[in-house]
Amino acid sequence: MNPKSAIAATSGRFFSAYFIKRDGSLRRMVARIGVSKFVSGEGLAFDPADFNLAVVWDAQKRAYRMINLSTLLSLRCGAINWRCDDGK
Repeated sequence: MNPKSAIAATSGRFFSAYFIKRDGSLRRMVARIGVSKFVSGEGLAFDPADFNLAVVWDAQKRAYRMINLSTLLSLRCGAINWRCDDGK
């Protein structure tokens, strides 16, 4: 299972993810996909998939955030327990 399919397997349920931020620090995020409540309708100026990013709703900050799938270390949602196996 790759990171993109692990996030998709959560099916809109809350999940926790550990990943390395752009500045190099470790971040734990409680998030979910499929939230459309605060969408303005104008969309993004770029396609996040082109940059290996996943758009999620951050439950702690109550805002949309992006997770870099290249630096995702682990993801947990119920029975789904995904870990990066290449030791990043």
